[in-house]
Amino acid sequence: MKQLFLTLLGSFLLIYMAGVLLLYIFQSSFIYYPTPVIKHPFPEKTFAHDGETIKVITLNEGKPKAIVYFGGNGEAVAYSSEGFSESFPDHTVYLVNYRGYGGSSGTPTQAGLFDDALYLYDRIKKDHREITAVGRSLGSGIAVYLASQREVEKLVLITPYESIQSVAQELYPIFPMALILRESYRSVDYVEKISAKKTLIVIAEEDKVINPSHAYRLAEKFVPKEITIKVIEGRGHNTISHDKRYYTLLKAFIE
Repeated sequence: MKQLFLTLLGSFLLIYMAGVLLLYIFQSSFIYYPTPVIKHPFPEKTFAHDGETIKVITLNEGKPKAIVYFGGNGEAVAYSSEGFSESFPDHTVYLVNYRGYGGSSGTPTQAGLFDDALYLYDRIKKDHREITAVGRSLGSGIAVYLASQREVEKLVLITPYESIQSVAQELYPIFPMALILRESYRSVDYVEKISAKKTLIVIAEEDKVINPSHAYRLAEKFVPKEITIKVIEGRGHNTISHDKRYYTLLKAFIE
């Protein structure tokens, strides 16, 4: 009986360690889902930075106010072009294709995406008197970081998290994700340095990808900063933008 127990324990440990190894090796494929080039009729700028070319869809050029949008980990931002163009005719809107996404070169990493966000901000700041940062899902972490390093007028976080590490730990509770993950996107670490006058957090009531509890934990870190939380009922992580209330909320807050 003892031998059987030891055999089973050994088998479990081998399987467990194999799981740890696989998560460590392939973690980037769980965080990033690069999208292909999507044909669209909207203008696009190419920014050369850090040896990479970053494609940015640019809507309503020449406006004094700007919005910079950072999408989800598997989002083709081209599909958000029409909604942003129609909802914000008085803003120039920049929809960022991350490294490896939508025709941009390179491979996405936390350090690379953070650095690209700062570079883009610095490039466009001279053309706009104020800039609002909008981040959805993965992009919320990039928007938070940008707002902690640069002056943004307003900050909008859609289905955000306090850290990717926390989300991963919830998905894989038996594995030590703090030790496994090389990139944790710890938004909670940057909130204190955010200077945005106002912040909006938009939550999908039926989000099964990033549980709303993560957004609420992030929101707690903003106190006493001014923050508004809005919940879109009956929508999930990937369907929140399909709801007519989505752009109505963003427009009411930003304008």
